[in-house]
Amino acid sequence: MRIPIYQVDAFTDKPFAGNPAAVCLLEAWPEDSLLQAIAAENNLSETAFLVKREKSYELRWLTPVAEVDLCGHATLASAYVIFNHVDPALHNVTFDTRSGELSVRREGDLLCMDFPALPAAPCACPAALLDGLGIQPGEVLRSTKYLAVFDTEEEVRMLQPNMDALKKLDLMGVIVTAKGTTVDFVSRFFAPKVGVPEDPVTGSAHCVLTPYWAQRLDRNKLHARQISLRGGDLYCELLGDRVVISGRAAMFLKGEITLGLVNE
Repeated sequence: MRIPIYQVDAFTDKPFAGNPAAVCLLEAWPEDSLLQAIAAENNLSETAFLVKREKSYELRWLTPVAEVDLCGHATLASAYVIFNHVDPALHNVTFDTRSGELSVRREGDLLCMDFPALPAAPCACPAALLDGLGIQPGEVLRSTKYLAVFDTEEEVRMLQPNMDALKKLDLMGVIVTAKGTTVDFVSRFFAPKVGVPEDPVTGSAHCVLTPYWAQRLDRNKLHARQISLRGGDLYCELLGDRVVISGRAAMFLKGEITLGLVNE
C-alpha cells in the first residue's frame, strides 16, 4: 500500500509556525484501526484523511488517540493540498464530514473555510476546569468545548495548565481567551483528553470564539491570534449560523507512506 502524504503548516505563511497537519490521500477507506495507527505514527495534533468522490471529498480527522468531529487547521491543510498539488485549477472544494458539508474557497493566498457557528452558553465552572487552569476565569461558557474568558492577554499567555486535571473534563477540551492588545482577541486551546495537551492553532475553537467575540465587540469581522508557542493568525467572520475562518498555509513536506512493501 502506498499513500501520498503531505505535511502543511496551517494558519501561517511560513514553515515552522502555525499548526502542522498531515494530509493523506486515499483511494478508499481502510480499516479504522489503520487510520488510527497512521495518525499515532504521525504524532501531530491531527491527521486528515481524504477520499475523492465525484464532486467532493470525504474527510476525516484523527488525533494520535481518537477521531474528532471537527478540525479547522487540518481542513485548511487539506484544501491547500488540493488547490496546490491535486487540482490547481480549482477555486472551491467541498468536504463531507462528521460535521456535515464544509467548503473552502481560495482568495489569493487566503483559504476561507465555511464552518458552523457553535455559540457557547454560560455555565458553572467545573472543578476539573478550575483545578486544571489554576486560576478562576472571569466567565465560563459551554459549547462543544469549554470557553474560559480572562481579563487580559497576559493572563492567557502565562497559563500553565495541569493536564491531568483537564483530562477529567466531560468535554474534549477548553478554550481560554481574552481581548487582544494588537488583535481583536487571543486564545489558547488545551485538549489532553484526546491526546493534544496544547494545540498550536485551532480552527474549530473559532466556531465557538467568533460568536462570543462578535457579540461582545459588536462587530462580525474579527482578527484573532492563537498565542501558543508556534502561534497563528485567523480572520473570522460571523454570518448568521455560519462562521468563515480564513488563514494561510505553508508546505513543509511531501512524501509517501509505504505499508507492506519490502526493501523500500
